[in-house]
Amino acid sequence: MSESIIYLDNAATSWPKPPSVQEAMETCMREAAANPGRGSHRMAVQASRVLFEGRKQLAKLFRIANPNDIAFTLNTTHSLNTALQGWLKPGDHVITTALEHNSIRRPLEALRRKIGIQITYAESNSLGVLDAGAIEREIRPNTTLIAVTHSSNLLGTITPVGEIGQIARRRGVKLLVDAAQSAGVLDIDVEAMGIDMLAFPGHKGLMGPQGTGGLYLHPDLELEPLMHGGTGSASESPEQPSTRPDRYEAGTPNTVGIAGLTEGVKFVLDQTPAQIHRRELELTRKLMEGLSEINGVTLLGPGIHTERTAIVSYLLDNVDPAAVAFQLDRQYGIAVRAGFHCTPLGHQTIGTTDTGAVRASPGYFTTESDIVSLIDATRELVLAHGKSHRL
Repeated sequence: MSESIIYLDNAATSWPKPPSVQEAMETCMREAAANPGRGSHRMAVQASRVLFEGRKQLAKLFRIANPNDIAFTLNTTHSLNTALQGWLKPGDHVITTALEHNSIRRPLEALRRKIGIQITYAESNSLGVLDAGAIEREIRPNTTLIAVTHSSNLLGTITPVGEIGQIARRRGVKLLVDAAQSAGVLDIDVEAMGIDMLAFPGHKGLMGPQGTGGLYLHPDLELEPLMHGGTGSASESPEQPSTRPDRYEAGTPNTVGIAGLTEGVKFVLDQTPAQIHRRELELTRKLMEGLSEINGVTLLGPGIHTERTAIVSYLLDNVDPAAVAFQLDRQYGIAVRAGFHCTPLGHQTIGTTDTGAVRASPGYFTTESDIVSLIDATRELVLAHGKSHRL
């Protein structure tokens, strides 16, 4: 099945992975699958080296001065929960946006219920484009955090993180960025962009396996750990150690997964995010151009020539998006995603709360032939459903 599938669901998980990712994971399983930081024998030492090499490569990618300011997590959701629950206190005000994934919205709403934080959802325009000024206008005396997605997982729109970072620094507010759709694809420089916390996945643009991710913390920032437990360091103390990254990495890590992630990051560094983005943007625009020529298809979000990540959401007139995705899979072997994409706020913004949407997301290994296949299949589905309505 996987050999014949046309995979256009890279916004969820990138596929295929560079061959070096699988090779690194197999090597780690054979040679370094012991517990890192919890023994002095050679396999434990080698496992520790695997983790440090991963931090080094990520620090290089995101321009982070100290690799130990990166804590490994299971995914972006884990990272965002660590940041939000570790930083926010009762009475704090946080500004986020109407484009956010539930990985930001749900933890914030839980904290509102539990400890009484205040939340403002800054509005974008009806196409999902956000102005940095919309963030600054919402800052209050008790605002302690701005939490924003770098790119919408529904529309591919890019948030002006650099401008927001300047505002945050000037106003004395911390900035948390959700890089689920941008890490490995857009250039990220945490210092130049004023990012205090960066949450990122391993399994999307960084080309690594599922179950990997990380959280960068500015060196001046301290959080209450999300989890407490064994770290292999300061074991005699009943308190979680204060040293990084141990403070935020309780329990045995996914060493094998991080070995794969490291190779994925190396691949990204070799290709460069700029080249990856350019390739994906070309495919995205080709897809949008083809779909826009089909009567009965409505593209969602900003226009074809807007700078964006590789996400194309659309609707077929009078056809449930779930039915479209099902038919694309079963009849044409094309994998897309349908539904609400864990971002009901985004659907409210663009007026699709009643329908959801079909989402196609090309990746670096997508071919032009794959794009043509989706365009042709969509055209056939429009014709088929048009005939059924006329009968």
